[in-house]
Amino acid sequence: MAGALIIVLREAIEAGLIIGIVLAATRGIPLRTRYVAGGIFVGLLGAILVAFFAGAISNALAGAGQEVFNAGVLGLAVIMLAWHNIWMARHGRQMSEDMRRLGRDVGSGSRSLMALAAVVGLALLREGSEVVLFLYGVVVSSGESGTSLLLGGVLGLLLGAGISALAYRGLAIIPPRHLFKVTGVLIAFMAAGMAAQSVAFLEQADIATALGGIVWNSSSLLADNSIAGRVLHTLLGYTGKPTQLQLLVYLATLGTIFGLMKLAAPAGPNHRLATN
Repeated sequence: MAGALIIVLREAIEAGLIIGIVLAATRGIPLRTRYVAGGIFVGLLGAILVAFFAGAISNALAGAGQEVFNAGVLGLAVIMLAWHNIWMARHGRQMSEDMRRLGRDVGSGSRSLMALAAVVGLALLREGSEVVLFLYGVVVSSGESGTSLLLGGVLGLLLGAGISALAYRGLAIIPPRHLFKVTGVLIAFMAAGMAAQSVAFLEQADIATALGGIVWNSSSLLADNSIAGRVLHTLLGYTGKPTQLQLLVYLATLGTIFGLMKLAAPAGPNHRLATN
């Protein structure tokens, strides 16, 4: 039971934090619940299919199919998160002003919902398939009963949901005029962490072989598979032993997202007056 609880708890925290940030970033936008729920449904359905064909995926590409698949999922999520942040840099200020002044939903925000719904689906796809595969490994290696496995999984899911709900409540109390800035920074770091993790999967598959030296090793202080490590991994992209390539991709992703956000942001009133 303990093995199932820890596995499900870790994966539930990762997926739950992503969902919580998405919900906070889209607060006040019409139909956000429907989009997020759709992303969750599609992601879970995809996870079931991936788990069902896990053997074929793992054996593809000379045995590196699972790593390449995970890297592709993360890469797509990075693109979606970056697109959302750039879009919000252009329209977020107006949305915030409309919500504060008129006290009503802002319809234009639904244009960025599809990207975030896709991120939710991709998160559930990857984390859900990993849960199924890990639990299968627990059954094979330890021979635990189905009842024990189910109980541990349910407890892990409930604990993970509780931690994620607390994180969302913390974001939900932020005033709308600051919310988009806070969630934008969180999403940028989350995207950078996903990009670095995508590189890690490619390194595991011996596809990305350049700059493989370890930059630092903080695993003894904060292990990757600990609860705190998983939370920081999701929010900031933390890893105990990053390679040079992972760190380079992490910093490049952050710089690119923040740079494009700055370019996309509308000019302030002082700049417009100066150019007239």
